[in-house]
Amino acid sequence: MKNKKQLPLVIFSNRLILLPFTLEICEEILNGNFDITYSIGLNKGRNWPDSDILETLPRIIANLSKVNSPTGFESWMIVKKETNEIIGDIGFKGFDALHHSCDLGYGIIETERRKGYAEEASKCLIDWVLNTDSSIDITASTHLGNTGSINLLQKLNFIEIKRDSVFRYWQLVKN
Repeated sequence: MKNKKQLPLVIFSNRLILLPFTLEICEEILNGNFDITYSIGLNKGRNWPDSDILETLPRIIANLSKVNSPTGFESWMIVKKETNEIIGDIGFKGFDALHHSCDLGYGIIETERRKGYAEEASKCLIDWVLNTDSSIDITASTHLGNTGSINLLQKLNFIEIKRDSVFRYWQLVKN
């Protein structure tokens, strides 16, 4: 039996609002319906949702199906404060209790890239995790040639811990 619905978490930064995806929001977006997002005051960013988020939504739904309500260790919408436009997503593949870790991933629509939004959102989510439990390890992975993400992870204090023929794997070095 599911618990009473809890209010979602919200994270604010200088330019962004991070709101957790819910099952209902994900399912509506997949069906091309945005009634819920509009009803909570959110607007679609130009060319959002893009093919990356549409490909990711089934995995987000699978992660959200394992919990009663968003815990914060799933995926979040990245919203520009000044326009209330959804410009991307950020989040985790869930919480890995065995390794006491979570794996960070993010995506920004093309028209909003190279403006520091991924960095700002990542810092917010990293701070949220470390304030929740500072012993949690935060990891990430990037395609070998994704220099933008590689540079961002290095800037955020991640170090490469291994690589294979497709990916580089990272772990946050905590101060």
